[in-house]
Amino acid sequence: MKKALFSFIYFKLLGWKAEVSVPDYDKCIICAAPHTTNWDLIIGKLFIGAIGRESGFLMKKDWFFFPLGYLFRWMGGIPVDRSKRTSLVEQTVELIKKSPKFHLAITPEGTRSANPNWKKGFYFIASGANIPIVLIGIDYHKKCIYANKAVMPTGDIDKDMREIKLYFKDFKGKHPEKFDIGEV
Repeated sequence: MKKALFSFIYFKLLGWKAEVSVPDYDKCIICAAPHTTNWDLIIGKLFIGAIGRESGFLMKKDWFFFPLGYLFRWMGGIPVDRSKRTSLVEQTVELIKKSPKFHLAITPEGTRSANPNWKKGFYFIASGANIPIVLIGIDYHKKCIYANKAVMPTGDIDKDMREIKLYFKDFKGKHPEKFDIGEV
């Protein structure tokens, strides 16, 4: 039922397309980019539901106020308190190890503004849990979301981050000027 509803909205009402060739891993980190608008969350959740998959996501705890907090939690949202210096990476790795299935979408830019210095937490989580990173590219120009590559962390973060960033270089966010892969 949920898949049918999300498919109808994503494909028919909004006119988006999907190109997916990565397997539906039991556990993975989803690296989604470019992230240039709050609409990415809605489009991304519709995409994931339309292809019959599930995913949680991290979001600033400031957004979890009434009544939005209930909606975001229902959608898979996990509130993050950026003011606290706790190891979100270690906590997430432990949670993954205890879970039979785990999918978490993270936007590596960490903001909706141009940021060439991508956050690497998603990489450290995947590396610590020994799970793949599924790369999902959002292209507003083509109205298509692509999931055609997965990267298994090798421990060589510079090499792996270069490969990850290069995957996203041609995708156009809703506001392309707000996306920057930096020097690769």
